[in-house]
Amino acid sequence: MHLRLWVIASVLAGHIWIAAAAEYRVCVSNERSGTVSIISGGDGRVLKEIAVGKRPRGIHASSNGSVLYVAVSGSPISGPPKLDANGNPIPEKDEDDESADHSADGIAVINLEKMEFERKLPAGSDPEEFAVMPNNVDLLISNEDVGTASILNTINGKVEAIIPVKREPEGVALSPNRKQVYVTCEAGGEVFVIDLGTHKITGSFVVGGRPRTVAFSPKGDRAYVPSESNGQLHLIDAEHFVVLKTLRLPAGYRPMGTAMDEKGEKFYVSTGRAGCVAVIDALELKLLNSIKVGTRPWGIALSPDGERLFVANGPSDDISVIDTKTEKEIARWKAGAGPWGLCVAPGTGKRLSAR
Repeated sequence: MHLRLWVIASVLAGHIWIAAAAEYRVCVSNERSGTVSIISGGDGRVLKEIAVGKRPRGIHASSNGSVLYVAVSGSPISGPPKLDANGNPIPEKDEDDESADHSADGIAVINLEKMEFERKLPAGSDPEEFAVMPNNVDLLISNEDVGTASILNTINGKVEAIIPVKREPEGVALSPNRKQVYVTCEAGGEVFVIDLGTHKITGSFVVGGRPRTVAFSPKGDRAYVPSESNGQLHLIDAEHFVVLKTLRLPAGYRPMGTAMDEKGEKFYVSTGRAGCVAVIDALELKLLNSIKVGTRPWGIALSPDGERLFVANGPSDDISVIDTKTEKEIARWKAGAGPWGLCVAPGTGKRLSAR
């Protein structure tokens, strides 16, 4: 009898754990297949694969997890640019404009409760990355081929502001104070700081080497910017917009996506062709560990409890799952063709809890 009760209790406990783990979903943009994979955070099951349009890349959920936004683009996929001696891209004649299908550009909107594509919103030319603004209505979007950032109202579908930056803007990151957005520009390595109240540029700095993303300390006093092509990470004074320290990673590392832990003690960086995730001491800006993952990791995100790190492996069409306590890859989950970006969104099912 006691054994039977123990088994029943264990099974129930298991159900509780699975339900709690499944309360979030890993949402993956698949650049080559034109889809988004919605994956259970509990067991890695693909709940649904949703067609969204051409070349989906940037992907973010609304703060309440009810809506998923995905940047789609009709610009063709191209290889990495040639680099000069300093690791900066060499400007070339843009041949993509002739073959680009700008009618495909926009922001795809997915209803996460129904897991269905709803509509596509205009977003300026060639949207790549974006951030959801604090009002949960506006998006600030990087328009790669025209050197601007645009602000899109997702309710009325209108582009309400266009902010010129520099060539090939890519990364977009909302600061912890929710008053500023950082936009990184690949071609010249500039980073621009946009004030959300005025929609004006209030600061800038240069790191070079194709900056891709930005991570922030929890207080927002420090920012971290990777330079992909020269294999560097930069610590930024986020109050005065100056580079405080630069770390050169091992040869072959191409730092791209970033994810900061909740305490701000360390952050994780995907390294592209190096095929690993770098674990970085955020206070000292030094390399602590390298975790082997799949082929050319790019998008990266932490689970809500910080115990799992998810990494999109583009050419291998899968997601690496890392245990952040042991700093080891514990699973590979299948995605669509060419996973590029990913984000973690809350689930919509009823929560089970132990009492």
